[in-house]
Amino acid sequence: MSILSFGINHRRAPMSVLERAALDDERLEELERTADASPDIAEHVVVSTCNRTEIYAEVSAFHGAVADLTDALTSATGITREDLKNHLDLNFGEAAVAHVFNVAAGLDSMAVGESQILGQLRASLARAQAGGHVGSHLNALIQQALRTGKRVHSETAIDEVSRSLVGAGLDAAQTHLEGISGAHVLVIGAGSMSALAATTAARRGVGRLTVVNRTHERGLALAERLGGSARHRDELASALAEADVVISCTGAVTRVVGLAEAADAQVDRGGRPQVYLDLALPHDIAHEVAGLTGVARLGLDDLGETLGSDGEPPEVDAARGIVAEAVTKHLGERAASSAAPTVRALRRAAQQVLESELERLHQRTPDMSDAHRHEVDRAVHRVVDKLLHQPTVRAKELAVDGRLGEYEDALRQLFDLHSEGGAL
Repeated sequence: MSILSFGINHRRAPMSVLERAALDDERLEELERTADASPDIAEHVVVSTCNRTEIYAEVSAFHGAVADLTDALTSATGITREDLKNHLDLNFGEAAVAHVFNVAAGLDSMAVGESQILGQLRASLARAQAGGHVGSHLNALIQQALRTGKRVHSETAIDEVSRSLVGAGLDAAQTHLEGISGAHVLVIGAGSMSALAATTAARRGVGRLTVVNRTHERGLALAERLGGSARHRDELASALAEADVVISCTGAVTRVVGLAEAADAQVDRGGRPQVYLDLALPHDIAHEVAGLTGVARLGLDDLGETLGSDGEPPEVDAARGIVAEAVTKHLGERAASSAAPTVRALRRAAQQVLESELERLHQRTPDMSDAHRHEVDRAVHRVVDKLLHQPTVRAKELAVDGRLGEYEDALRQLFDLHSEGGAL
């Protein structure tokens, strides 16, 4: 069995393709069902965020798993095989393990070092666990990746130097508006990304903060926590007209703000400058809004270009060092665990010989006291344990070096070993 990561992300695919790959619950369930049906996929976790749709899987056959995941992703998203082939990010074995760790640490994010991916990956794992899609191997990998991601944020200053998508958007808005200290910011949505947007805006010292959400109570709770106000969904038109900056990240499958709504807002504003930050995937705000006089629209692709223009600070190097160390450790533990059947078979064979000889000894020495018999048993067990210690250690070392097969062959021939399921 080996780890495979399969899918598309912001590094390989344009936003137009990422939008088509964004999965709602129905399409996510479809993809999971198709992956479950593959004879070559033992475990899988699907991660779908604003800049990636990827499947992490434990597979028995590379080509069969890739073929089945291709069918699953094209069926669930409607992306053509040609588009998928052109933008596919595919990793196998050690490269796939490293990819999962880098994702968890925020080192593969559009905004390098962002911590939101930790919650998204944790939620994806919980969903897979609840659906019975993940077993011990993939669970161990992702749990270790999550712990490494937390280490990166606690042991480096990456949180201080990484720029979030929201921060990049507000920087751009500040340029367009000639400052946002007194600006009125409208946040559409009340989910995790919306909460991050609202919190970041509040910390920037904006003039007013308003939240509009489909469920008014959730929007009100978010707004009150940050000293802002909330309006009902049917008041969106007037809220748009009042806002200097509109941040939308609802995850809705239909447009939230169309050209007509934005144009009406501009008329009511008398042409005063306005910025729309669209952080949703699929996008919430019609692309045509950018053509209105006095209006700037920034989407994930625009913000990605802004974030990508910065050099890599030393804190990111420190984070990469932590990840590399954790990946090496995980690979070593995984390789060592592959020696377990060999070690068990060797110890089982030794135990059978030991028990047989002790029984023979006990039958021949009926007058031996229980105390002496106990001491003999302990001594023989210690001898066997000491004799098996070095072969056990060597098996794990060779497994890490990728040479366990030749060692297994030698042990099988020397000791006539068999695993629990048959020949070793």
